[in-house]
Amino acid sequence: MTTKTILHVENVRKSFDGTKAVDDVSFAVYKGEIFGLLGPNGAGKTTLIRMILGIFQPDSGEITFSFSPDGTLLPGRVGYLPEERGLYDNRKVCDTLVFLASLKGLDARVARERALLWLQRLQLEKYCSRNIRELSKGMQQKIQFIAAILHEPELVILDEPFAGLDPINQELFRDLIVELKARGTTVLLSAHQMHLVEDLVDRIFLMNKGHQVLYGELREIKRNWREDWVTIDFRGDGAFLSENSLVKSAQISDGRAQLILKEGVRPEEFLSSIVGKLEIEQIAIKKPPLHHIFVEMVKG
Repeated sequence: MTTKTILHVENVRKSFDGTKAVDDVSFAVYKGEIFGLLGPNGAGKTTLIRMILGIFQPDSGEITFSFSPDGTLLPGRVGYLPEERGLYDNRKVCDTLVFLASLKGLDARVARERALLWLQRLQLEKYCSRNIRELSKGMQQKIQFIAAILHEPELVILDEPFAGLDPINQELFRDLIVELKARGTTVLLSAHQMHLVEDLVDRIFLMNKGHQVLYGELREIKRNWREDWVTIDFRGDGAFLSENSLVKSAQISDGRAQLILKEGVRPEEFLSSIVGKLEIEQIAIKKPPLHHIFVEMVKG
């Protein structure tokens, strides 16, 4: 099956007053996937997104879209939830949504119908005629999310969509992102909270200080990671595990050991080294979470 690229970023650079914000970045976003643009605060993610959206122009390099005959940005085919939340606080909710959708070329009547449906979906229908300023920050974020997708774009760019949300609304936004993918929408998701995006994204581009750190399919990145994590539930004295020459670090307490194996050590090699020394009740072997990989790569 041929993978179709919807967005291609090639050798893009951008500097401000001599400081490189984005330095020779290249990646492709595939149609229908959730693509994670990840990195710590200040990594250059928002600058890169603003170049994709045409807000900034790159100093060099090229950004192209497959839905445009000449590769240029077509605003009506893209939705955007910015990191800096901002709505017209003296305008009514429904009027704001209709106005923003009309800027993307959507008919006003259709926009109002879709807005009402989305407000009902998010249990905000009673606020349709209220001014934006009467809504809580969380509610305003939901309104801005609706504005990003109301015109049903092919590509949705979400810049730190979980910022400022409580756990319930973080879970709601995760569900909405999964639903967008199920509908065939491509999602470019920018975030620094790895635990919130790990089971959402198909592929990632991890950047730090404007540079590429990791790029590819998340499953492959984790599969090829140099360390394995082992959790053992046991009976007896497991103190010797921390002294095992194959173990990089160990946390042992109350019949449970959480171990990180040294780089290059195969799990079966470690297990062979403890056979007969411990009564094992349960054992689990896994690759570390994305947060750990993120920290290790950025720190390194």
